[in-house]
Amino acid sequence: MALAVVFAMLASYILSRTLVPVLAALLLAGERHGEAGVDGSHRASIFTRFSRSFEAGFERLRDGYSVTLEKLIESSWKVPAVALTVLAIGGVLFSLVGRDFFPSVDAGEFKLHVRAPSGTRIETTEHIFEDVENTIRRVIPDSERELIIDDIGVPFRYALPFDDGTTVAGNDGQILVSLKEGHKPTAAYIKRLRDALARQFPDVTFYFQPGDIVTQILNFGLPAPIDVRVVGYDKDNNLRIVKAMLDEVKHVVGVADAHLHQIVDAPELTVAIDRQRAQDLGLDMQSVAQNVMVALASSNTVTPNFWVDPNTGIQYPVAVQVPQYKLASLSDVAGTLVGTRGASAAGTVPTLLNNVAGFGRDAAQTVTSHSNIQPTFDIYANVEGRDLGRIAAEIDRIVAKYRTELHPGNEIVVEGQIDSMRSAFVQMGIGLLVAAVVVYLLMAVNFQSFVDPFVVVLGLPGAMVGILFMLFATGTSLSVPSLMGAIMSVGVASANSILLVTFAKEQRAFGLSARDAAVMAGRTRLRPIMMTALAMIVGMIPMALGLGDGGEQNAPLGRAVIGGLMFGTVATLFLVPWLYSRLRKREGRLLEDFAHV
Repeated sequence: MALAVVFAMLASYILSRTLVPVLAALLLAGERHGEAGVDGSHRASIFTRFSRSFEAGFERLRDGYSVTLEKLIESSWKVPAVALTVLAIGGVLFSLVGRDFFPSVDAGEFKLHVRAPSGTRIETTEHIFEDVENTIRRVIPDSERELIIDDIGVPFRYALPFDDGTTVAGNDGQILVSLKEGHKPTAAYIKRLRDALARQFPDVTFYFQPGDIVTQILNFGLPAPIDVRVVGYDKDNNLRIVKAMLDEVKHVVGVADAHLHQIVDAPELTVAIDRQRAQDLGLDMQSVAQNVMVALASSNTVTPNFWVDPNTGIQYPVAVQVPQYKLASLSDVAGTLVGTRGASAAGTVPTLLNNVAGFGRDAAQTVTSHSNIQPTFDIYANVEGRDLGRIAAEIDRIVAKYRTELHPGNEIVVEGQIDSMRSAFVQMGIGLLVAAVVVYLLMAVNFQSFVDPFVVVLGLPGAMVGILFMLFATGTSLSVPSLMGAIMSVGVASANSILLVTFAKEQRAFGLSARDAAVMAGRTRLRPIMMTALAMIVGMIPMALGLGDGGEQNAPLGRAVIGGLMFGTVATLFLVPWLYSRLRKREGRLLEDFAHV
């Protein structure tokens, strides 16, 4: 987008210097300011009468502006007092306007992730999903609901590359809900579902994932915009820390759906083999383990086997497994037969599993994630009703508190849109600062002075205050699009200031004082400055309203441009002439500045 703006400005500049003068000469060649009729009277069309009335009104505006500007220039404190007051208001607005990476988009669909209690069988999970669907149908009416699609359990191996990795067990799944055209805001339905599902299913974990492609891209593969990650090999201490952090993150205002991604409390049945007893019976660890795995999880986990249909070429997995109804209790598992493949030849007889092993129950971690080879625990969370910048500040406070409890070699990392937002803001801030310095030096070369560019630069803070005011008035947070709009508005405001200062510089070359040159520049350049600003403001109104699909993404850009130009134009018309008259007051004529031309 930035490159497109640059090329558009270059094209506009070239056309204004080449094509526009030629067309003006051709189209205005026969221009008349009134045609005499047969009787000698002047007959004016409706457009001519409108033009004359507009010109009369504009002249009154220009005269009033000139009188006001002269009075302000004569005063030594009014303009600085107003400017400092506006800057103070801008400082307050900067603390009130929130910060986001990118605005959210209402895509008309959302993805609800449902995680039943650990160890829940998939058929029980299916019943839970049915109840959740019924709740969704009660919250979202049929007139606004397009379809509901469920995806329960771990996807098949061929579908894994197309999955986001959040579904990790049979008690896991996703519900994709699509809304019809003309629906109410999706965020309102999500908020109502959060409250309704939490009351109806207190033992089930729910969190919403982005349903639109824009937010999924901005998350860079993560299922949520906030990711607080504890990395390191000290798993016990890290797990304790991440659970304590999760309790505090859940209480942060604006945080929703905070949860631990890894499942660490799945029920586990441990089989402890007595090696000596197994050896006495002619068994080894491998044979016992293979028999147990085949009985519980089929032979596909030990020796995968496939049968290919010769007619269609489709392959089907072939597996051997004990029927699940025969393993309905711990005693059934203990009665599993174990033995070596060549047991009869070796003179051994298959025996029961409980003759060579003991059983126990425990809680196990069924999902393990790694970052740079090191084990990690991730806290994922969404944002609701608050800007990401303030939430990030409170999360930083929590992270700083628990960093002191980490053992050496472990760390806490905050990733997701928080990290992307900070990186983007820093880079754009550096780019804006470098651009300002380069523009100042370029103006100094063209003006052959360091004072005139300084006058132009001092008028730009007014545009920044206007940007903050418009964002605050419209409830828009500071984001990457609004920063791009700020750069555009500052560019137009600086161009208008350069136009005014250049004319004042030329008038001083003809002998006018700094005061008279500033007033003459303001009066003469009032029309082009207002035309430029109004054309830009009117052109940005549709974008600022956020009309059309995905208009929420570009609305901050249009609002920032409108606010920046509104305040920046006022600063150009009043503050810049006052500064020019003061900074050039003690200097004589500037004929020497043009001696080098």
